[in-house]
Amino acid sequence: MKKKISRRKFIKKGSAGLAGTAMLSTSALSYGRILGSNDTIQMAVIGIRGRGGSHIGNFSKMKNVRLKYLVDIDENLFKKRLDGLEKSVGYRPQTEWDMRKVFDDKEIDAVSVATPNHWHALSTIWGAQAGKHVYVEKPSSHNVFEGRKMIEAARKYNVMVQVGFQNRSILNTNRAIKFIRDGKLGEVYMTRGLCFKPRADIGKYPDGPMKAGEKFRMNLESGSYETPYTEAYLKNVHYDMWLGPAPERPFNRNRFHYNWHWHWDYGNGDTGNQGPHQFDVARWALGKDELPVRVNSMGGYYGYKNSAQETPNTQTSLFEYADGKILEFGTRGLLTSPEGVLLPDINLTGNGTISATTKAKPVKIGTIVLGTEGWMQIDSGGNWQTFFGRKNEAGPTSGEQDDSYDPSDLTGGGGSAIFGNFISAIRNNERSELTCDIETGHMSTVLPLIANVAHKVGRELRLDGKEESFIKDKEANKLLTRDYRKGYMVPDKV
Repeated sequence: MKKKISRRKFIKKGSAGLAGTAMLSTSALSYGRILGSNDTIQMAVIGIRGRGGSHIGNFSKMKNVRLKYLVDIDENLFKKRLDGLEKSVGYRPQTEWDMRKVFDDKEIDAVSVATPNHWHALSTIWGAQAGKHVYVEKPSSHNVFEGRKMIEAARKYNVMVQVGFQNRSILNTNRAIKFIRDGKLGEVYMTRGLCFKPRADIGKYPDGPMKAGEKFRMNLESGSYETPYTEAYLKNVHYDMWLGPAPERPFNRNRFHYNWHWHWDYGNGDTGNQGPHQFDVARWALGKDELPVRVNSMGGYYGYKNSAQETPNTQTSLFEYADGKILEFGTRGLLTSPEGVLLPDINLTGNGTISATTKAKPVKIGTIVLGTEGWMQIDSGGNWQTFFGRKNEAGPTSGEQDDSYDPSDLTGGGGSAIFGNFISAIRNNERSELTCDIETGHMSTVLPLIANVAHKVGRELRLDGKEESFIKDKEANKLLTRDYRKGYMVPDKV
C-alpha cells in the first residue's frame, strides 16, 4: 500500500491531493476525521493501572488532545484516576470496561493500549479495523503470529500504530546510535542487553477471592504488598474480559494485576517485560533489520521454592545473524531475600570489570555495544559512556553535547517524547514520522518471543526470517501462536 502523504505535502500538491483524499476514503478512515493542526484529538486509554498511568499523564496534558474515555476491566480503579485527572486538567473522562464500545465511537481518533501482553494484539487489531490510530505498549504482541497480523491491520486500514519502545525517542540514545553509525567504535560485532532487576517471589495462593485482611506478595522491586481482592472487590472486575484471548481459568490473585507477567498465558517473563527495551537498543546498535538465523536460550527459576511463577527469573539468550554477528540478552531477578527485602547493592555488569580509572557506573539495566575499536554502555535512560584500549580508557559520553544530531521530532529528548511523536504523526498524516512504527516494534519484539520458545523446547532453533518460522521444527512452530477463545480470536485475515 502507498505510504500516506503528509498534510503539508497534501496542501502543496493542490488538485493532486484530491487523489489522496479518494484513496483514504476507501479505508477505515473514511468514517474517521481528517485532523488539522488545531483540531482536538479525541483519545481513549485502555488499561489504566500501572503503565496506563503514564499514558494518562502524558496524553492528557498535551495541547488539543482530550481523553474522552478511560477503559479498564477493573472498575475499582476508575475513581483514583478520575480524581487525579480532574485535579490536573480540570475534567473527568467517561469510563468503560468494554473496549469494543469505545471502538464503536466515531468521535475517537486514537487509543493507547496499556493492557497485559496477551491483549496487545487483539486490541490493536480491533482499533485498526475501527479506523483508530493505536499506541501500544511493548512487547507489541504476546506471540510472533499476532505481531504480523498487527502489521497487516495497520497497513490495510491505513492507521498509525506506534509501539512503546521509548528509546527510539530519547535524544541521548539516538546520539549513541549516531556515534556507532559514524564508526567511532570500529565495526560492531556484538551487542548485549542486560536486565539485572531485583524480583521478590510471588508465593502460592488458592483460586478464588481473598478473605478480608489477607495480603499477598507482588513481584515488584520492593517486594511490596497489594490491597486484597475480596469478593466485594471482584464484583467490579470483568474477569472474563480480562482473560480475553487466554484460556479460561478461575480467578487467582497471583495471575491478576502485575503478577500476570510471570505466567505464560498472559506474560513473557522479564525477557519479554523489561527485556524488550534492551533488545530494541541492542538490535538497533547492531544495525539489524532482519531476524537472526539461530537462537539459544537457557535458564530457570532459582532461589524460591514456594512460588507459582512459571517464567524464568534467570535467563540467557543468544542470537546469531547470517553474517556471524551476535546479540545476547541476560536477565537476572534473584536479588532479594526470601522476605522480599532488598539486599545491599551489588555491582553487576555484563561487560567485565570497569577500569578503576573511570567513574562510570556499571550498567545493570541497559545495553553493551562491542566494537573492534572500543565499546559503549547505554543505561535504560539513554545515558552512555565509551571506553577504548586495553585499559578501558574513558571516551566520549552522553554528557557531552553533540549539536550534529538534534532531530526536531525528539523534542524534550526523554522517554515521554514518544507520546508526542505519536500525536505529531497523526496530525501530519505521516507514518514515516513515527519513531517506532509497528514494523520496527515487531522486529524487536520477536527476539524475546523466540528466545522464550527456545527456552521452552530446550534446544537451539534455526530460523527462516522471511517466513518468521523455525526450520523443520513442528514443536517450536506451534509456540509461535496459541489457541484462542471464541470471541477473542486473532484472525488469520484481518
